[in-house]
Order: sequence, then structure tokens, then C-alpha cells
Amino acid sequence: MTATLRHDRLFIDGAWTGPGTAETIEVIDSTDERAIGAAPAATAADAERAARAARDAFTGWAATTGEERARSLEAAAEHLTGRAAELAELITRETGMPLAHSRAVQVELPIGNLREAARLARAGVADEEIGHSLVVREPAGAVACVTPWNFPLHQSIAKVAFALAAGCTVVLKPSEVAPLDAFVLAEALDRAGLPPGVFNLVTGTGPEAGEALAASPDIDMVSFTGSTAAGRRVAALGAGTVKRIALELGGKSANILLDDLDGDALDAAVLNAVRRAYGNSGQTCVALTRLLVPAARLAEIEERVTEVVRDLVVGDPFDERTDLGPLASAAQRERVQGWIRTGAGEGARLLTGGPGAPGGLDRGFYVRPTVFSGVRPGMRIAQEEIFGPVLSILAYRTEDEAVEIANGVRYGLSGAVSSADPGRAERVARRLRTGQVDVNGAPFNPRAPLGGYKESGIGREYGRYGFEEFLEIKSIQR
Repeated sequence: MTATLRHDRLFIDGAWTGPGTAETIEVIDSTDERAIGAAPAATAADAERAARAARDAFTGWAATTGEERARSLEAAAEHLTGRAAELAELITRETGMPLAHSRAVQVELPIGNLREAARLARAGVADEEIGHSLVVREPAGAVACVTPWNFPLHQSIAKVAFALAAGCTVVLKPSEVAPLDAFVLAEALDRAGLPPGVFNLVTGTGPEAGEALAASPDIDMVSFTGSTAAGRRVAALGAGTVKRIALELGGKSANILLDDLDGDALDAAVLNAVRRAYGNSGQTCVALTRLLVPAARLAEIEERVTEVVRDLVVGDPFDERTDLGPLASAAQRERVQGWIRTGAGEGARLLTGGPGAPGGLDRGFYVRPTVFSGVRPGMRIAQEEIFGPVLSILAYRTEDEAVEIANGVRYGLSGAVSSADPGRAERVARRLRTGQVDVNGAPFNPRAPLGGYKESGIGREYGRYGFEEFLEIKSIQR
């Protein structure tokens, strides 16, 4: 990517329009710490203007047919498909994810979600007869979609596509760390022929633009992905007008290796554990960052995990040999380094990694993939989301204790169980208080619901459940 992408317009009410301030937000390349672009630092008044546009457009868009909405979403998907290579490179620079993974996860998967939303728009939701009542589903209204930096296009489409498919209008506020891909999405939806105000893009900070949307009386619903602390703030602001709130927040997910694993099955479980802990350099809300292992097998599993992690290649995300790229920002790098120092200070045993940058990587937001063992359930590194390449190994004595440790955090977003007996693994999975559990390394299913228990959030995303999140329920007595 040779050109600097400097944007000076917001997309509001069907037009690219100047913001209320000349202030911009610099976007930094995670690989070399140079500016690659900028986006407007929208004001609260800009956010309100977009909210009003969405409110004014709602009645007309809600009255369209599912077929009309589907055609618009499919047209946007076609546009993004034609720009897939550009998007993958851009998001790699924004987030640090290796390019090959960006193509699949940051671009192909969200385009697939656009097409899935189109399919659901066509299918609709049937009315239901309950006695003398007719139960119908209707669009929730004007929706603010506030999205994170770790999977920017993916999370934007996970909200925007399904909201539009349901007949809602949208204001998208992407993270200020990675907003550039959102302009490509706005161009795609504009070219798809959406009526003015149906989709609006407002870039800016959370405290300014994001909070204005959460509090706006013109917004009926907020769908937010981010930290639990920020989610609490969104919910508090939305409570002023009793908005619908959907929150996909933090996680501290457990991966339980049961005591019947051995040989190739254990090797496969360890490889999967490392992959699921360090994907996107650990910058994933569903990362399996607590590895729970039988106490009698602790030394053996420590050795296997350490060997796999030491073989990970950290470096240029545009090099096809790279496993882990940089973190997304300087602030994120410093935060993770702080957690690594905290782990050592709490008395956890450092098996590999540790503070400082990997050798030869002095520029860019790189962190050494780190493994701690001897971690106790009450340690901060076993309780708090680190959001970086840090894995904690905890030992358990019985299956019941493993479940207790897994459930002993305030989060409940994801989890995993591996066993030589799939039936046993599923029985343990059912005992975990979390919104998603993978059994024996099962892959992600983009049509299955994702969302959290406890402080990991409210509501579900993806597929039919994500579509229905944007619908209200009405009973008509006849």
C-alpha cells in the first residue's frame, strides 16, 4: 500500500459531508509505527446529525421487502469482493494480523456474512398464531453500531448487515484505531443504492461520537462490541431513553484438556490450544487464554506447549511464514507488557516469552508470545482479559474442579473441552457458563450464535439469532 488514506468526510444521509471540526485521528501502521491515514474526529453534533438521518429514513426502509434488502446487501458483497485484496492489506496494517489470515477472517468471512444476511432478509420471520393473537416481528428502529479495532470489517458487517436485513437503519461508529476499512464498506453500501439515511458512517472517539449515539433519543438500539468497562458505559447512557442494548464484551475463556487425552490426541489438543490462544496475536475476545490441565500431566503438557509456542514465527505480517504479527497499537503493546510483568510479579512461572520485543523487531507493536504456568485461579492474569499473546496454564485435580475453575471468572464468552471421549467432552461443555464451547477442536461456525453469559455481554450475533436481535415482537389481539 503506497498511498496514505486520509479521509476528511463523513457519510451522512446519503452524501459525503464535512464534519463539524477540522480535527482528524491519525491511523498508525502496526508494522512500522508510521501513519497510514486519517479519519475525521466527528463531534457529538455530527453523531446526532447521523442519528436524525437514520431516524428519518427508518419508516421507508422498514417498509421495503426482504427481497429489496437482500439485493442491496448482495450488491455490497459484490463490491467488497472486488476489493478483497485491498481490504486484506489495509486491515493487516490496521490490526497486525498476518495477511493470509486477514484474507480469510477479516475479508472473506464478513463478505460471507453479508450474503447470509441477504438470505435471511429473503426468508424473513413468519408470523405466529397464539390463540386469538397474531405475533409479528418488526424492525427495532434506528441502530447505532459501535465496533472494535481487532476485527474491524468483520464486526461492522456482523452488526450492519443483519440490522439492514431486518429493516433497521444504521449509524456505524468504528474504532478510531482501525477506521479506514469502514470507508470501503460505506462506499460499497452507497453503490448498492441504499436510500439516503439508511446507512451512515461517523468516525471519531468513543467518548465523543460513541457516547453521543448511545445517548441520542433518535437511536432506538445500540449494538456494541468492546471492553466490558466500555459496555457498562454504553448501557448506562442507553438507559436514559431505555434503548435496546446488545453487548459483545470481554472474555477470559477456559480450554479444558481432560485426563484421558494421550498420544496424537494430546498433541492435536495442544496445537489447537496454542492456535486458539494466540490467533490475531491474542487480540480476540474469544481467545482461549486459560489452559486447564490435569495436575498429574502438568509437566508433560508444559513441555509440549512450550515447544509449540517457541516455534511460532513472530514478524512481518506480509511474510507468509509469519504466525503472529504485531499488536494493533502502541497502547495495546504497553498494556500487554504490563500484564506480563504482573504475571511474573504474582509468582507465576514463566515458561517462554516475557517482557520486551522479540529479537530484531524494534519497530512495530510486537510482543513476545508468552506462557505462564503455576497460575492459580485467583491471580489477576487468570481473571482479567489481557488481549495479547499470553497463555496461562492452570492445573486441576478432578473434572469437577476443572469446571469450577473454568466458571470462576466474571466472563462467559467462549470455552473449549477436549477428551478422548466426545460424549464426555460434551457433558463437560454443557456445564460451562459460557455462550460458546468448542469440543475437540471444532471450527468456528459463522451461522451459529455468538454472545456471552455474565459480564461478557447481552444478546447474540451471526446467523438467524443475530438477525432476530434487530427485531421487536408485537402481539396483535384479534
